[in-house]
Amino acid sequence: MLNRFLSHCLLVAAGFLAAVPAFADKPNVVILATGGTIAGAGADAAKSATYQAAKVPVDKLIAGIPTLGDVAQVRGEQVFQIASESFTNDHLVTLGKRVAALAKQGDVDGIVVTHGTDTLEETAYFLNLVVHTDKPIIVVGSMRPGTAMSADGMLNLFNAVSTAASKDARGKGVLVTMNDELNSGRDVSKMVNIKTEAFKSPWGPLGMVVEGKNYWFRLPAKRHTMNSEFDIEKIDALAPVEIAYGYGNVTDTAYRAFADKGAKAVIHAGTGNGSVSNRVVPGLRELRGKGVQIIRSSHVNAGGFVLRNAEQPDDQYDWVVAHDLNPQKARILAAVALTKTNDSKELQRIFWEY
Repeated sequence: MLNRFLSHCLLVAAGFLAAVPAFADKPNVVILATGGTIAGAGADAAKSATYQAAKVPVDKLIAGIPTLGDVAQVRGEQVFQIASESFTNDHLVTLGKRVAALAKQGDVDGIVVTHGTDTLEETAYFLNLVVHTDKPIIVVGSMRPGTAMSADGMLNLFNAVSTAASKDARGKGVLVTMNDELNSGRDVSKMVNIKTEAFKSPWGPLGMVVEGKNYWFRLPAKRHTMNSEFDIEKIDALAPVEIAYGYGNVTDTAYRAFADKGAKAVIHAGTGNGSVSNRVVPGLRELRGKGVQIIRSSHVNAGGFVLRNAEQPDDQYDWVVAHDLNPQKARILAAVALTKTNDSKELQRIFWEY
């Protein structure tokens, strides 16, 4: 009788284990979808640049990659369904609060944000500044829609989920996983608009993803996530910050117009070392005297680096320099920082540290 009872128990246990999903012991990853090319679709497989962005819902993106279940238990949420050039500050705050809420949940091990590539670098840097967690947050997009030949979205998303599920990605800040590279959300930028290797960091990637395994070569040096003084839970709106472009024959018209519309800071996207035309200097000094922060950055594509008191006497004019941040990332940092302080010395400290 005892042997028969034990045999019955073993059969019941075996049946129970067989019924447990294969992913029960795998990390839990949430995909927050916002639209973009990775959710795009075109009418012709030969067209990789002619398509409609933000057409495919997140459930279909997930269903299109059955092997995601091999690395994580995945579920998706459709936060937005837009092309990323239409992202606003309000979209950033909404997304940031949702990412932060998920990061606090014990049943979430990593978060992936699918995003259009046009402003992907801005969103990645924003999340890097304001979400307090050491859990992996991966922002991912694609340069080609899923309907195109050699579409890159499927592998990019698989690598993003794989990275979000990995313990070795914890504590490294927000990452961008595209074209098999692991880049810091702080550094990476879109350098080309029609190639799959479009996203690069001027200081090189943090690592690579090869067949679902991460290989790391360096760590972020700037403050981020858990070590940031900014917290999305305390931010309901970003400060209005605009960008004015420097070029030959430039005037101060754009700077003045932005200030008249209520900008608290204007990012000067200057040539070279954030150079400012002598035709523009008087106007910018006048705006600074009225309380508008002037922040010098460079529109050099790969590694624009603005030195304080070089080209312009920043101390004398009470201007801020953006360090190595490009104009669009400088706008993000200024919009976040100005929610806490309007002191130019504090702003300069923040630009050095982040």
